Amino acid sequence: MNLFAPLTRQQITLKACIRRHLSVGISLLSHSPGPLSQFTDEELMMKETVSKLAKEEIAPLVRKMEKENRIDDGLLRKLFESGLMGIEVPEEYGGSKCSFMSTILAVEEVAKVDGAVAALVDIHNTLVNSLITKVATEEQKTKYLPKLAQDYAGSFCLTEPGSGSDAFSLKTEAKKDGSDYVLNGTKMWISNSDIAGLFLVFANANPSSGYRGITTFLIERDTPGLTVAKPEDKLGIKASGTCMIHLDDVRVPETNILGQLGQGYKYAAGFLNEGRIGIGAQMIGIAQGCLDATIPYTLERKQFGTDIFSFQSMQHQIAQAVTEVECARLAVYNAARLVDAKKNVMKEAAIAKLVASETALRVTSKCIDFMGGVGFTTNFPQEKYFRDSKIGTIYEGTSNMQLSTIAKCIRKDYS
Repeated sequence: MNLFAPLTRQQITLKACIRRHLSVGISLLSHSPGPLSQFTDEELMMKETVSKLAKEEIAPLVRKMEKENRIDDGLLRKLFESGLMGIEVPEEYGGSKCSFMSTILAVEEVAKVDGAVAALVDIHNTLVNSLITKVATEEQKTKYLPKLAQDYAGSFCLTEPGSGSDAFSLKTEAKKDGSDYVLNGTKMWISNSDIAGLFLVFANANPSSGYRGITTFLIERDTPGLTVAKPEDKLGIKASGTCMIHLDDVRVPETNILGQLGQGYKYAAGFLNEGRIGIGAQMIGIAQGCLDATIPYTLERKQFGTDIFSFQSMQHQIAQAVTEVECARLAVYNAARLVDAKKNVMKEAAIAKLVASETALRVTSKCIDFMGGVGFTTNFPQEKYFRDSKIGTIYEGTSNMQLSTIAKCIRKDYS
């Protein structure tokens, strides 16, 4: 079966592909998470299908996309056709209705090949689709979820030039004008914004109430007054578009408020937990991909008459790197299982992102050391994995912010 052949809208969900491979359907809602080493048949199929897509469709385009600073148009279409842009979206809206764990496995497999495409898949699924699925009105779901699952990317617009770690000090305002709201402000470091068709914009509709006035608005790309600046020239994940968004008297109907008025701060805080687990998956994928590209070299490269893997000092360093990645993976998987079990994951999400991002940075750096001089050239992939890993300690909450969150949870546990 050709997974990438043109399909009808009724056929393009990953769920449909899975059901054609399996003799019976599996109800994820009734699945009780087992040992972390076990996956459901559906999760295994997700992992295998995405791994195949990443190797056959993404890998050949990585260098091209890196050079052009954008996701290839043809590849973007294949991501939609294969169901990767609507993993948890209900089937009635054109999605696959898979588990959160399935999303995490998909992000990890894509990141083994390219961290930039993984960022697109992660943010689109764990932040945009997830928030709309869980808090939107039926009319909003009917209007936007099919498009997000099958046609265009979504963008999560929270950060501003003056509000990074202090996300709730944002200055973008939404003033009531009849049955509309008029938005003015600037958003910065907005992922997926170069290709997004829908923006989830956080603005303060009642500044006198402080962060309790923050509200989430659904704004389509062609809305007058919304402009997207050129993508930033970044150190890593270059193909993932990161732009500044300007809102100049952008008029949005009241019906485009996502969720409840003044509840945006809760949505941002809550759904960023899932987003952080997604970043953790991206980071373990990057680290694993780098190891997979490096360890075979250490088995082939000979010095002093033997392969360099045979030197005990190398064995210990490689064993340490593999162990650290496996520990990070378990932290990410554990947090994902807790999300599917509908548990509070604030601490576990912060731990997963912290451990995975710091591990990826160390491991990719060590892989360059293992490669020697060639690892410092752009002819080998280790330098890209290293550059791509750095963002993990910064976006969706820096490492210090994760430590602060973990400490807050510890205080609550022991108080």
